[in-house]
Amino acid sequence: MDRILLGHGSGGKLMHELIKKYIAPVFELPSLMDSAIVTLNHSGKVAITTDSYTVSPIFFPGGDIGDLAINGTVNDLAVVGAIPLYLTVGFILEEGFPISDFERILSSISSSSKKAGVKIVAGDTKVVDKGKGDGIFINTSGIGIVPEGIELSPLRIEVGDKVIISGSIGNHGIAVMSERNGFTFEPPVLSDTRALNGLIGDIMKEFGQFIKVMRDPTRGGVATTLKELSLESGKDILIYENTIPLHDTVKGACELLGLDPLYVANEGIFIAIVKAEMAEKILQKIKSHPFGKESAIIGDVIEGRGRVLLKTSIGGTRIVDMLPGEQLPRIC
Repeated sequence: MDRILLGHGSGGKLMHELIKKYIAPVFELPSLMDSAIVTLNHSGKVAITTDSYTVSPIFFPGGDIGDLAINGTVNDLAVVGAIPLYLTVGFILEEGFPISDFERILSSISSSSKKAGVKIVAGDTKVVDKGKGDGIFINTSGIGIVPEGIELSPLRIEVGDKVIISGSIGNHGIAVMSERNGFTFEPPVLSDTRALNGLIGDIMKEFGQFIKVMRDPTRGGVATTLKELSLESGKDILIYENTIPLHDTVKGACELLGLDPLYVANEGIFIAIVKAEMAEKILQKIKSHPFGKESAIIGDVIEGRGRVLLKTSIGGTRIVDMLPGEQLPRIC
């Protein structure tokens, strides 16, 4: 049998075989009980997140829907200051989906979760009629513990704070778009999907009290993320175009396709707003990590009313707002 059948989601023998043969061994699930029992050993705050992944195509340069689901969930926990511990993974499979592709995705999920140091403890599988599922959808939930004293919030943002970005922008969105449309760029653009909890954990241990808030600029890109932070804080954020890390290939691809890289999705970088006096030290700490070598200070928090302003490379200033629609559909 090389394809997913409707019976694989029926709750009967086929579903039992799918879970026992393909899913449980890869995720090292000890049992198939209705719920997982876990130990937190923590009396403080707990972070919980959930997300769904519908990327098209499911395999793209630098990653696939499997590692995207794990890394995205881990990062959502990490940017609120939590230490990710446990994940759940749910699959919605379309009838006819190749078993070989499913195995490849399971392997990617397993590898990514181990790299991130998190454990998959529970899951679910459903199968829908052919033509109603677009291959595979993945839903995840994650849980982590928040160390004592960590309090990240846009309400802590103050005038004078600095904006740090941990890496170059636009790589994930352009990688997915190029694969979807058969475009080739030289050098090839690879998705930046990766788990950031190691990097974020390092800076939080040393500089946690000086970090006001963090976000990962996924759908909607850097522009939308900064706009959300400016609105929530009631302050203006001024960013400088010539300080924003952007690979030449991504810049060229965006110009060719009429896209603004500020709105293109990312999956392996984060934005941090930090106390100005410590910004350079925090930046150097980020740069010392393999995932932070391209990090930079890209802006300042200024007096205002919730706007994002971009100082262009030619000296002008323009307002950056939220994306009204969708630049690139099915990115994550």
